[in-house]
Amino acid sequence: MEMANWKGAAGVCINERNEILLVLMKAPEEDSKWSVPASGLETGETLEQCCEREFEEVTGLTVKAGEILKKRDGSYENAAVSFDLHYFRVEVTGGELIIPKDDFLIEDIAWKSIEEIGNLELAYPDDLELFKSLIAA
Repeated sequence: MEMANWKGAAGVCINERNEILLVLMKAPEEDSKWSVPASGLETGETLEQCCEREFEEVTGLTVKAGEILKKRDGSYENAAVSFDLHYFRVEVTGGELIIPKDDFLIEDIAWKSIEEIGNLELAYPDDLELFKSLIAA
């Protein structure tokens, strides 16, 4: 079986109160989990463009992708898919925070403190360490 390669980008946005913008998503037949906005690359996009597009589609906010904060890669053994996800620090440049009406996967969008995030069901629990390092910085 040939390995499929998935590549994408995620955006980490921190507000003036040191809160991180998270999205509560529920994939079919899974429990709801919180994560930063993330998506796979579309044809012709750079990772930065992917991050900016997804952030706006999911949150209504326009952002500018900055430095790469983290890279998550690996593979799903049972699906023959490798993944390569780049996390960018993003700065809000405009827009208005809204939950998209046509995206049935998104249940909520909220600014969360590190204390709150520590008590949430995260899609990627090890993201908490990244978030803590950014707030402490």
